[in-house]
Amino acid sequence: MFYTPTLVRRAAYNHALNNAFSHALNNAALGVTGQPSSDLAQDDTSYTFSFDVPGIAKEQLTIGIEGNVVRLETVADAKRQYKAAYELPQDIDVSASEAKLENGVLTLKLAKLVPVNKVTQLPIH
Repeated sequence: MFYTPTLVRRAAYNHALNNAFSHALNNAALGVTGQPSSDLAQDDTSYTFSFDVPGIAKEQLTIGIEGNVVRLETVADAKRQYKAAYELPQDIDVSASEAKLENGVLTLKLAKLVPVNKVTQLPIH
């Protein structure tokens, strides 16, 4: 009985995160006022995000990647403040990913981490 509320909260939290991610992507795609407009595309090997961040220099922006979560945040003394986190369906390969900031547009090309096949064959005798 003691574990039921915790499990319910965790399930609700995961559901809320998935809804927040979907909502953020939908808002970004629609260019909702108050949100930096963005585009999302994906193929078999990567996700590509483009964010409008006018007035922000590359020194004022941090990008953190942990597993399948991408966090964007400006430093405290930046002219404009941005802070967002996105949970993707697949882990990101940081070594094969890249970020570029040109003319107020941040473009992230995030490589999908290919799962390592750990299957070993068992010989039949």
